[in-house]
Amino acid sequence: MTTIGDFKTFAQALPKQNTKMPVLFIGHGSPMNGIEINEFSNTWKQLGKEIATPRAVLCISAHWLTKGTHITAMENPRTIHDFGGFPETLYQVQYPAPGNPSLASEIQKLLKTVPTGLDHDWGLDHGCWTVVRNMFPDAHIPVLQLSIDFHKPTNYHYQLAKELNNLRTKGVLIIGSGNIVHNLGKIAWDKFSVPDYGFDWAIEFNETVKKNITEKKHSNLIGYQNLGVASKLAVPTPDHYLPLLYALALQENNEQVSFFNDNYIAGSLSMTSIKISS
Repeated sequence: MTTIGDFKTFAQALPKQNTKMPVLFIGHGSPMNGIEINEFSNTWKQLGKEIATPRAVLCISAHWLTKGTHITAMENPRTIHDFGGFPETLYQVQYPAPGNPSLASEIQKLLKTVPTGLDHDWGLDHGCWTVVRNMFPDAHIPVLQLSIDFHKPTNYHYQLAKELNNLRTKGVLIIGSGNIVHNLGKIAWDKFSVPDYGFDWAIEFNETVKKNITEKKHSNLIGYQNLGVASKLAVPTPDHYLPLLYALALQENNEQVSFFNDNYIAGSLSMTSIKISS
């Protein structure tokens, strides 16, 4: 049972006003990373210990695609098991983090260039909870999701994300959750157990993206389709790539990017993740 003392400790750990939270892009990979102990989940756990305890988490997940822009605004978001063919244990997992309707309304007002709907039906999909569950296992921290308007071009998402920047000084941890290379149709099922196995085209595109991130050439990343023929195989659809643009849009001039979980899975997935901080 949570005690008053627990909440006092939690409140004391909240970042002070004007303390800028980092921004993360997480390569989330398989839903099994939500329950397995592996190099990816272990890194997420360590991240949760290293960064200041956030007031809330705002996640932009590759798995909430909508027409228009929406933000979860319920008191208690449900845990969504939006996948099939996995062990029953995974479907039993619940991540009972609270929502924050007042923060949702605050974010709605921040997004001035687009009408934003307050959603009471979605919840936390696996692009969100599998990661956040590892970072903050006690589920004390409110978690919200912002949807991706799948009918809009890449630059739209990059510019929209910039309007979220003020949240960083208000203790909100912003996480983009997807994968830089994500082609399920090309997976080498017989290579799942081979560590860090990537096809040549996957490695080529992933390394090109990393180079442009390091050099802060965001315009090249917005126009990822022009980053060589490998882009067509690495990003057959933009859903898992777009969360990266939300994270990069929040990088300020004095901030650096560090890479982690920089590995490949079964040839056609990259788990490469980034942390943006001063």
